[in-house]
Amino acid sequence: MSLLTTTDELAAVCERFSRHPFVTVDTEFLRETTFWPKVCVIQIASPDEAVAIDALADAIDLTPFFELMANTKVVKVFHAARQDLEIIWRLARLIPAPLFDTQVAAMVCGFGEQASYLELVKAITRANLDKSSRFTDWSRRPLSAAQIDYAIADVTHLRDIYQTLRARLERSDRLHWLVDEMETLTSPATYEQHPENAWERLRHRARKPRDLAVLMELAAWREAEAQSRDVPRSRVLKDDVLIEVAQSAPKNAEALANLRSFPKGMERSRAGAEILAAVERGLARDPAAMPRIERERRGSNGATVELLKVLLRQVTEQTGVAAKMIATVEDLEAIAGDDRADVPALKGWRRTIFGEKALELKRGRLALAVENGKVVTFDWHDAEPETAPASVLADGKDAEAEASTSG
Repeated sequence: MSLLTTTDELAAVCERFSRHPFVTVDTEFLRETTFWPKVCVIQIASPDEAVAIDALADAIDLTPFFELMANTKVVKVFHAARQDLEIIWRLARLIPAPLFDTQVAAMVCGFGEQASYLELVKAITRANLDKSSRFTDWSRRPLSAAQIDYAIADVTHLRDIYQTLRARLERSDRLHWLVDEMETLTSPATYEQHPENAWERLRHRARKPRDLAVLMELAAWREAEAQSRDVPRSRVLKDDVLIEVAQSAPKNAEALANLRSFPKGMERSRAGAEILAAVERGLARDPAAMPRIERERRGSNGATVELLKVLLRQVTEQTGVAAKMIATVEDLEAIAGDDRADVPALKGWRRTIFGEKALELKRGRLALAVENGKVVTFDWHDAEPETAPASVLADGKDAEAEASTSG
């Protein structure tokens, strides 16, 4: 057990850690009652040492930790890094780099989508973690020995996970496959929360362009309000209420009060007046200038998208790479509508293992079939029709099927 509570202790540890090729990092934070995460404990480990940092200690300045995070000679290893990186970005306006996210790496190494830290610990180190301190109040002081041990365990096992996954990626020549994901995670734009973009997480709830126009203004107002008050969005206005207001577009306090889900009395408050002003701004927007609503973008290529989903499943089973890493549903929809779609699935290694096959499937040069309970792909050539597999899923005329991939 090692808990750092002073700047001098932290500076000495970070100086030692800076001599190693990598460090593992994790944080314990609270966010239930705030908009911005409140960091309470930071855990870091080198190959031969591990400590916990009391981020709430009066006598500590986190500058040495941030300097270590900015050291480009040291790889920073996280598991599911996004929230940890958001904390560091908000506190110090820096993103740790170079970066290695073991959850992303696990998706390339055959561990499925979003493998948890606990799952990787069991699969790679065969250890069983004590998770009894997981939901404790990390802001209360003093921290217990059990809490500190729990926190440090989250970075000690991470060392073995990192080294195992990195070795697998290097052996399979897949390490470069992580580049796109690491670039996204290390981009400040990923963590900037601009109120004017808040509508994007709710866009699928809009039914028509006018609703979306009002929703844009309402979501921007709520985001700015939540940030300024440092409270969760739901404390300002719940999603369902926001959607109902956007769809009803009330023009006065009485109409606002008549909405079934709207908080009673709020229509007479400052917030009520600002909500009505946001509705008015939304109604003044040009509906024709609104982004296309999700349901409008889908549709005519539905059958092609479904076939591409089957192909994606086959590629996932064959390569061991999680489907989420290869292509999203949005990628499939774009490919179904345009052979030159500007999507990740048609670029780089993703195009090699999936994109080219997807285009061949669209062009009728690739077929899908079921053999021994597994989906396989077949290249079509001119031949007698009776030689084609009986269970072909994609359309194909007189053709011979030659198995090209299998699970």
